[in-house]
Amino acid sequence: MIEAELKARVRDPEYVMKRLDRMTHGRAEVYQDTYYDSPSRSLEAKDQELRVRTIHGPDSTRSVLTYKGARVDSASGSKPEHETVVDDPEAVHAMLRGLGYVPAIAFQKRCRNYEFRASARDLLATLVQVPEIDGTFLEVETMVRDPKELAAALDDIRSVMRELRIEADDFTTELYTDAVAARRTPG
Repeated sequence: MIEAELKARVRDPEYVMKRLDRMTHGRAEVYQDTYYDSPSRSLEAKDQELRVRTIHGPDSTRSVLTYKGARVDSASGSKPEHETVVDDPEAVHAMLRGLGYVPAIAFQKRCRNYEFRASARDLLATLVQVPEIDGTFLEVETMVRDPKELAAALDDIRSVMRELRIEADDFTTELYTDAVAARRTPG
């Protein structure tokens, strides 16, 4: 599966949240993300990601293990993604460390998630704030099976984002991991 996703900086978060709240019920969640890599940073060098995410919601906490392959579309940053639910995140952290991976970076994301259908696709829109990064971001994503479907899926996502007043120069492919790491680097 490929995660077709676009991310943008949001100029008017209140407007976007009100529009999304009219479309569907939003769910506030806090993500605690830990990204792993080899000591030599071989995953980063291959544009791959290995992450353990624990999601704290109002009624439950759940965890997932995610592997993302290298980008299949440089303009959007869309990547193949494989994810599975984890019953015991501490065991997964121990397994990854036992396999030689080390935590590369860990940080928190404060999210408001909206699931809805548009253009005959299941979409997830997420308003994101990372305490260590200025501003609010909007991610809109859907999953596609075939790389040939990616362009059409991204067009559908762009259409939704236009409805939310996201402009062409608002889009970004900067990774939160890179932005947080830059913030933590002295000087």
